[in-house]
Amino acid sequence: MAETHGEISGHDCRRPAPVQTFNHRSSKWVRLNVGGTYFLTTRQTLCRDPKSFLFRLCQTEPDLDSDKDESGAYLIDRDPMYFGPVLNYLRHGKLVLNKNLTEEGALEEAEFYNITSLIKLIKEKISEKEAKMTHTPVKHVYRVLQCQEEELTQMVSTMSDGWKFEQLVNIGSSYNYGNEDQAEFLCVVSKELHNQSYSSNTQPSEKAKILQERGSRI
Repeated sequence: MAETHGEISGHDCRRPAPVQTFNHRSSKWVRLNVGGTYFLTTRQTLCRDPKSFLFRLCQTEPDLDSDKDESGAYLIDRDPMYFGPVLNYLRHGKLVLNKNLTEEGALEEAEFYNITSLIKLIKEKISEKEAKMTHTPVKHVYRVLQCQEEELTQMVSTMSDGWKFEQLVNIGSSYNYGNEDQAEFLCVVSKELHNQSYSSNTQPSEKAKILQERGSRI
């Protein structure tokens, strides 16, 4: 339960409102001030995990020296947006994150509070998400390059940026004035596209079309 403070109105506006304090050692209710946001919960909820920071905090003789604010609430310098899901997990055993929160961020908080079962749950969720991304079908883009025999070795050895050699097609020879005939090749190379948008309707260039037609007639 997160608390909000409203303005004092009416006759009470001339007198300071009394500060309500909690006897945390005897009451079943515990008040927490997490990053400026108040949470009210039971001692039983905070003690779900006997190895956690919160369990140690609300013991009769705690081994943690935690500061309190003027209302007697324990001061915890953490993100209140993530503490809500952590507290709800201790209440009902399920992790529910808003769309603007990440599992990696929740893991940071779970590790700070040392809630072992929650740490295990979040790590499993992260592993499942990574596994799905790993098994996503990989798309490839192909290019057809034309080169002469003397250029072939240099072209293949200087390929970079993830391009790989796939196939070599001999398309005959060409005659250069004053030189001997030079064998010509079509070199097919490919590259993987990871998490990139690539339209299947992308049309090859006119030069690529000509080279593909010549290669198909070999």
